[in-house]
Amino acid sequence: MVRSTGAYALTPPPPRPSGRTSLLDRASLADAFEAACLVRCIRAEEVRQPTTLVAEFSSEAAATRLAELLARLGTPARSERVTAGVRRRYELHRLHVAEPGQPVVLSMGWRQGRTALLDPAAVGASAPRHARRQALAAAAWRAALLAAGRHVRTTILGVRIRDTELAAVLVRSANLLGSAASVAPRSGCLLVTVPGGPDRERVLRRSAERFPLAT
Repeated sequence: MVRSTGAYALTPPPPRPSGRTSLLDRASLADAFEAACLVRCIRAEEVRQPTTLVAEFSSEAAATRLAELLARLGTPARSERVTAGVRRRYELHRLHVAEPGQPVVLSMGWRQGRTALLDPAAVGASAPRHARRQALAAAAWRAALLAAGRHVRTTILGVRIRDTELAAVLVRSANLLGSAASVAPRSGCLLVTVPGGPDRERVLRRSAERFPLAT
């Protein structure tokens, strides 16, 4: 059973101009890529049927962060809190947009950001381009730590996801942030892990930073 307990609204700042429609500018790319990673943390593929629902999180922090990103991208979302379950009650946090359909900016941000991180041609690129990839790497892990299922042990930091492409992005992102990462299959999901100690602390610290986007 699901019961709505009301909606909470966020006042969006003025939308950031995105310039060309086929290629996001650097600041918009970081926001769109992080937003796309948040959505991919909770489902294995994009929603195809027409719907105003963008995402449904068990974490209020993840929903709030996605709402902030969408507002900055000029696609404000309505936030809704609902309760679910019968014997064991829990809350869900949903984000809806005005028009049915996944915001196009998320698909653009995912494709452009994924290419920037995984394209072999990017290895050994200029310092500004490397700094830009680090900003995207931090955004990917920030999203995963907010929205994916946490798997924390004294020896590792891990997140559970179902999206194989996101798993590859997280492994590459950890490497760009100076840490090692690996992927292992688990029942119904993939477990992406970073070793404990300096590697884990580096990912946690750098994913909490807001990297400047080099020009």
